[in-house]
Amino acid sequence: MNTAEVKAFLTNLQKRIVAGLEQLDGKPFLHDAWERPEGGGGLSCVIEEGNIFERGGVNFSYVHGSGLPASATAARPELAGRSFEATGVSLVLHPRNPYAPTIHMNVRFFEAKKEGSESVWWFGGGMDLTPYYGFEEDAIHFHQTCKSALQPFGDEYYPRFKKWCDEYFYLKHRKEPRGIGGIFFDDFNQPDFTTCFNLMQSVGDHFLSAYVPLLEKRLNTPYSERERDFQAYRRGRYVEFNLVWDRGTLFGLQTGGRTESILMSLPPIVKWRYNWTPPPGSAEAALYTDFLIGKDWV
Repeated sequence: MNTAEVKAFLTNLQKRIVAGLEQLDGKPFLHDAWERPEGGGGLSCVIEEGNIFERGGVNFSYVHGSGLPASATAARPELAGRSFEATGVSLVLHPRNPYAPTIHMNVRFFEAKKEGSESVWWFGGGMDLTPYYGFEEDAIHFHQTCKSALQPFGDEYYPRFKKWCDEYFYLKHRKEPRGIGGIFFDDFNQPDFTTCFNLMQSVGDHFLSAYVPLLEKRLNTPYSERERDFQAYRRGRYVEFNLVWDRGTLFGLQTGGRTESILMSLPPIVKWRYNWTPPPGSAEAALYTDFLIGKDWV
């Protein structure tokens, strides 16, 4: 096991993804390095008011400390009190055009240590898509790319991680999915370090091919204030999930992470309405009836 090797892959992954997105948008990302007083730091690469992206960030972090926070030990209380190292790349992109979907991707590695005991390590991550207006071919492409990322490691991983994603990115208080899912995994340490690391790398390496073709297809679609209004309404669900349910947000805040970097995932323009539903038969209603349903796309 080599934490330095994982960090090297993640920093390179961040560079590659940012370079690909800058080439597409035409506006450079802001590169903002930061340090964590308790140990570690990171690099936040952020774009605001780009040609395509209204807001987005591709963040690398490496943090360490003397004790794991409650969010990391809730499911594994036996790890409470261990020192830890955590490193990962996390990104969220909010395009301006309502026909282009929001996306989230995260790949990460944890190691928990205790003197006199064997080190405990695990990988986690995944990517999921949140459209505002659904297109079947986009959903199929995204899920097929997710499946392709996992296929070399066994047929069982895609259905398992797809189901995990559907269950995790679910707003329990709204009784609805955040988007059309993708793949998600956590506490992943079987069968061995090399296999787990290779699988995590494959997920990260497939991000651009999963998302960029969708952007290129939708970024010039004409839209009006109606579509922007619905986009802002649905972005409210994204905010609700990240602030109420997301374990990554909670982990970052509990470990004293950099708040600006943690909350860069939130969209810049959001609206809430009281007890509103879209008109039956509308394109907005179709998002609920045809896409936010936990469907098997491939």
